[in-house]
Amino acid sequence: MKASYILSFVGGAAVMLGLSALGGPNTSHHVYELRLYHVHQGKMDTLKARFGDHTDAIFKRHNMKSVGYWSPEDQPDSQNLFVYILEHPSRPEAEKNWAAFQADPEWKKVKAESEANGPLVDHIDHYFMDPTSFSALQ
Repeated sequence: MKASYILSFVGGAAVMLGLSALGGPNTSHHVYELRLYHVHQGKMDTLKARFGDHTDAIFKRHNMKSVGYWSPEDQPDSQNLFVYILEHPSRPEAEKNWAAFQADPEWKKVKAESEANGPLVDHIDHYFMDPTSFSALQ
């Protein structure tokens, strides 16, 4: 994958986060997590369905706020890259919430069912990010 695509996604995500922050000041420090899922060929629709039908709701139960989900417009990334950003109260809370999410019985069931014909994702790149001093996300 070209680095320019990742930079485009990060830039677009930053713009979206900035726009969401215009609704009011963010008085507490939150950490943002950028996640890039490299999806196995032919599995994108199944992955998107899993997120839309189950994963997002399970995230909410575990104090994991979904900022947004994106698919690249251009091929080949449109066929094998799924991007999203989560907002967490803090890095330690993110780690605690991920552990609880992974242990959630509903998540385990949904994951097993959706991967009955093999894993959906080849690998995941993720980055915890802090807003800069000039970010709208202060």
